[in-house]
Amino acid sequence: MRVRQLGSSMFKFLLNPWRKWRASRHASHQLDAILAQFAPTRSVAERNEWLIELAYWLRRADRPAGATSESWRYARLRYLLQVLENNPELAERVGQTLRAIVRDNDPVSLLCDTGLSSRSGFWGELVDRWQARFLPPAPNQSQLATLFALLFVGPTDAQWVDGLDDELVTRLHALFRAGLSDEDEAAGQTRLERSLGIGIQILISQVRAAGLSRGIRLRMEYPDVTDSPFYRLADAANAIFLERPDETLATPERLPQQLNYFRAVLDQCRTATASVYQHLDENGVSVEVVFQVERMKAWLGRIDLLLTAWADAKASRRFVHLTAELVSASQHRRSVGYLIRSTFADLARKVVERSAESGEHYITRDSKEYGAMVKAAAGGGVITAATVYIKFFIAGAHLSRFTEGFFASINYAVSFLGIHFAHFTLATKQPAMTAPALAHRLDQVGRPEGLDRFVDDTVAMIRTNAAAIAGNLVAVAPVAFLVQWLAGWFFHANLISPEKAVATIDSFSILGPTPLYAIFTGVLLWASSLAAGWADNWFALHRVHDVIAYHRRLRFMVGTRGAQRIAGFWKRNLSGIVANVSLGFMLGLGPEIVSFFGPHMEVRHVTLSTGAVATAVGVLGPSVMHTTPFWLAVAGIALMGVLNVLVSFALAFNMAMRSRNLRGVDRKRVTGAVLRRILRDPLWFVVPRSSAR
Repeated sequence: MRVRQLGSSMFKFLLNPWRKWRASRHASHQLDAILAQFAPTRSVAERNEWLIELAYWLRRADRPAGATSESWRYARLRYLLQVLENNPELAERVGQTLRAIVRDNDPVSLLCDTGLSSRSGFWGELVDRWQARFLPPAPNQSQLATLFALLFVGPTDAQWVDGLDDELVTRLHALFRAGLSDEDEAAGQTRLERSLGIGIQILISQVRAAGLSRGIRLRMEYPDVTDSPFYRLADAANAIFLERPDETLATPERLPQQLNYFRAVLDQCRTATASVYQHLDENGVSVEVVFQVERMKAWLGRIDLLLTAWADAKASRRFVHLTAELVSASQHRRSVGYLIRSTFADLARKVVERSAESGEHYITRDSKEYGAMVKAAAGGGVITAATVYIKFFIAGAHLSRFTEGFFASINYAVSFLGIHFAHFTLATKQPAMTAPALAHRLDQVGRPEGLDRFVDDTVAMIRTNAAAIAGNLVAVAPVAFLVQWLAGWFFHANLISPEKAVATIDSFSILGPTPLYAIFTGVLLWASSLAAGWADNWFALHRVHDVIAYHRRLRFMVGTRGAQRIAGFWKRNLSGIVANVSLGFMLGLGPEIVSFFGPHMEVRHVTLSTGAVATAVGVLGPSVMHTTPFWLAVAGIALMGVLNVLVSFALAFNMAMRSRNLRGVDRKRVTGAVLRRILRDPLWFVVPRSSAR
């Protein structure tokens, strides 16, 4: 009994620090204690800590039932202002402290650094953000950017600040001015305008340097560098911010003209920045270039935000919006996911569009295309039967797991390349290609004709995939069985041992891990389509076609036309070669790598597995078809086919929708249209008709 009590006490003792750590996330002092422990004369770190504690008191989670967090924080803010307004002496001290905090913390980093990438490259910025997640800044840094990062830590803080009504803004402004003379207020206004101007000039120097850099400049269509708006940007800004103290330039007549010209140049810079995306769409996407363009867009947006506040520095509502934008930017600056999404979105879209172009060839819409697909699938099944036997031979050599996986990868890659160059089809590769093509159709589902076209292509895709799978299986099973039967008839030998045949059938049982392995295989099928899209983008981005076509030594070897033919061959086939080779190595080495680092994993590919079972039947004889393990394996293969197709299709379709920003599509309406087509004409899923309706 004592041992049990002692153990319970030890457990509570060890758990207590963890509980306190969790509770400290939203903990704060009482308001009277916070207001009693501050003074304007304290150090910068102490004043910053005091303001941080006050912010935590505002967001305390002890709100009454039915109240939202935002409304409760507004209520607490009103209560704080009421307490201070009832005590003018205390309000004056608070106002002095707030002004001292703003005065002694450098605002420039907040205005031109917060929320904007500090690194020139994507990977350096990614490392910085990961580090910032685990190493928050210390409050003893005299930077308003640091203070903002510590003050606003909630996901809705930006919306809360932007939602402050005019009454609260007026009362906050009065608190900030408490005990402030007119001369000091004018000096503070001048300092604010100066800080905004400095921030704008720093941002202009950064965006100008990026816009004139080689990687960006070569992707803009300007005959001369002096025609670029980035070249004129500094002069337009200097006319306002550097020469404004001159009385002859600060006249009310000239300043609006200079501001209008400056805004016009900024608009031209935005247009030029957007033109880079058009170049990337046509010539391939570079992650680093996209990162630079996103930085330029963010810089231009911040310049416009600061310029709006500078042009009317006395408008309180504009500063509320500016503060909310800086809070939002500060939170995005800490977000790793936001950086990855914003940078890789265009690359994902380019990869998806490449897959969509290939996927169009895998959707049959008439009887002629349908028949050609079945024949191509049958040819793929015949080659797959040879792949199955080579795989059995490799497994029978009893090599190390890595060596066996390596030779299996070569076997798969050669087989898939043979299918590709023979213009045959492997059914399970189609869904990852056809999904982006269908997602592309979702752009037009808002119109009746667009919805009808999407339904037509969805039905055609399902029918094509079913026909391709059937063609693969109808060919691979008889060929694999026939090869084993001929070997037994003429040579009286089995290509695999009876024990291996029994183990093969048992391994595909639906009651075992087959469904999990089939899902894993579906992921690999999708990943190979990504590799194909990436390779095609790389080929276009680096203009490899032109490099090969104009290669001097190659032209000496094969002539100009020969070099052109070689360049054309790689342009047509590079993505296919990469897709097939990558899929082969994923199927061969992927399970070994995953099993080494995590749970045991195997490949379950419906066509390969069907050939393996047919081989086992050839060894054991037709009588095995009357046993329960055989039919459990058949059920496992049926589920395997569904999961191979469904997982690869779902992953590709979801990525395509995200890359095209199609999350707002009315899915119920689209799904209902597809179901109505199925109920109205179910045979259309089996045999193509001359008309969709």
